[in-house]
Amino acid sequence: MLSKLYAKWMYAWETALTTRDTNRIVRPLEWGFDWLKDFSPLALAADPHLSDYDRMIAINRDIVARADEFFGYTTPTDFRLERRHPQLFPTNVRPETLEEDAELKRQADTGEIEEADFLRFTSPVRSLYPENDTVNARWYPAHPETVKGKPKQAMIVMPQWNADAFSHNALCTLFNNFGVSCLRLSKPYHDIRRPAELERSDYAVSSNVGRTTEACRQAVVDIRSAVDWLESQGYEQFGVLGTSLGSCYAFIAAAFDPRIQVCAFNHASTWFGDVVWTGQSTRHIQAAFEEAGLTQDQVREIFSIVSPMSYMDRFAANPKQVLVVHATYDLTFPLKYSRDVLTNFDALKIDYVSKVLPCGHYTTGETPYKYIDGWYLGSFVYKAFKRLAQRKPTTL
Repeated sequence: MLSKLYAKWMYAWETALTTRDTNRIVRPLEWGFDWLKDFSPLALAADPHLSDYDRMIAINRDIVARADEFFGYTTPTDFRLERRHPQLFPTNVRPETLEEDAELKRQADTGEIEEADFLRFTSPVRSLYPENDTVNARWYPAHPETVKGKPKQAMIVMPQWNADAFSHNALCTLFNNFGVSCLRLSKPYHDIRRPAELERSDYAVSSNVGRTTEACRQAVVDIRSAVDWLESQGYEQFGVLGTSLGSCYAFIAAAFDPRIQVCAFNHASTWFGDVVWTGQSTRHIQAAFEEAGLTQDQVREIFSIVSPMSYMDRFAANPKQVLVVHATYDLTFPLKYSRDVLTNFDALKIDYVSKVLPCGHYTTGETPYKYIDGWYLGSFVYKAFKRLAQRKPTTL
């Protein structure tokens, strides 16, 4: 009886959190072939013998078969650190959030908050938006006293979809205490990279299939480019933490970059399209696909390129230390899809740790669950990097 009451309460709380924002927009289906024409010849011109759906399926198969090229890149040459006051860049219009944003701007104007360092560089993958193509990552270097006698270690942190610019910063500070430096990476179309025409980070995930796919490509390449910069600074051991959409990007980056040896996936799933179709927070995107006559199976297929499931074998090919956190009452990444990740990891004999939160997707950010989640993530990262350091001769 108590478990049923708890579940009912949790689902109601989760639903309230996922429906409180009123600025989600149902946009019509766009295939977005123009976003992929620089890579796949099938996207260059329509085939009179193929429907748009069949053409997109063919493009997916073409790109997945040549994924090394698709997620390949040339290292940027304009890495630089910029110093400025942090800004919130909210994605909702709730009064309390707008007040917080205004207060931070006031504190910046009066010098009440300190400036911070941000890594900036031009993304090797270009979009139609110059602001999106300048990568942004807040830099959290570990204090020299915490890194003595061990290899230089760093994490790249990828927050959730529609995260503001302060999300996950506390995790970076936590990891600094372990002697692990952090780059808190802004995903494509997020915070300072968000085009002025948007209130939310809609272009990262939307009913424009090609643009959503290209956003994932850009995110993966940006992660790998950030590792390049860290290497140039003398770092030797690397990890990535991704939450929700960030976990998808982090997984694919780790699958294609063997330098990434520590992986923390905070809410994960196998097929991108299944989450889009069934997730409560993507109901406006699912509505667009349904209005166009597509089914869940078809949406799963048109997002094969950006699905972790497409690269499971690749991910398993190189040894990694992996944490997977999922939530029992998740209405955004439904439980069965998170469990499917574990089933595939077991089948491929991937070394992983599984942790379960007694909450949902959005309630993970609420008290007390955010502290439980922080403990899972923090203790895993600490132990994983400690093991990596023990495998390598110490440095002075």
